[in-house]
Amino acid sequence: MTYSTIIPVFAGWIAGLLINYLADVLPKTRRLSPPSCNQCDARYQGLDYLTLTKCGNGHSRSWRTWFVQILSLSASVSIWYVPPEKLGYWPGMILTVYLGVVLFIDLEHRLILHPTSVAGAIIGLISGTLTHGFTDSILGGLGGFLIMLVFYLIGIGVARFRARRMRLAGLEPDDEEALGTGDVILVTILGLTLGWPLIWFCLLVGILLGGAISFLIVLWLVAKRRYGQNALMMFIPYGPYFIISAYVIIFFPGLVSRLLPA
Repeated sequence: MTYSTIIPVFAGWIAGLLINYLADVLPKTRRLSPPSCNQCDARYQGLDYLTLTKCGNGHSRSWRTWFVQILSLSASVSIWYVPPEKLGYWPGMILTVYLGVVLFIDLEHRLILHPTSVAGAIIGLISGTLTHGFTDSILGGLGGFLIMLVFYLIGIGVARFRARRMRLAGLEPDDEEALGTGDVILVTILGLTLGWPLIWFCLLVGILLGGAISFLIVLWLVAKRRYGQNALMMFIPYGPYFIISAYVIIFFPGLVSRLLPA
């Protein structure tokens, strides 16, 4: 392994540890705190946590831990050899860590936390200014906010309709929402990062991707003959799809330019 490869491999592994740590502790404590096992709450010793060993009660690390490590390492090497234009490797890795933390917390807990939103706004504005300029970054954030605000208001109507249908089906309504305020904040941050007009393309791709996955889930429910009740009980978080869309736009601009010719 050459010297030029050691740096991104090491940085990618550290980035993965940071994503895993924040995804482990922030949903529980909303602050930086000692990590504990997600299965039994036993507190990890520092070296045990960093080396990804089992907790004191013998529980292995989750699949997410290893998946994040491999994904972060791969992303680091990719960004090292093909860094995003005007952003570079280190800012690109900081942005990757932020997106990774939000992605996995939302997937596991359906949460977009205020601490990550504050940090994301700062990272997004700096990244957007470096890439597109301050004005386009602000316009992207404002555009993302207004577009998602409309979707959020529509989502409130969908949630109310769903609650009525659940009552008619003899089910107890819950407080699930098609979109939450966290999604509005997230898209505002992605708008700051991507600038205008790329934020609308990010939303379009994210919605199409989420719709495709939802369609596959519906087909699975139909195949299992569990569609009627389970469809009412299920909401798909859209935050992860918006994040994946934004990541592709930032780090694979060649693919986007083929889809959106100048």
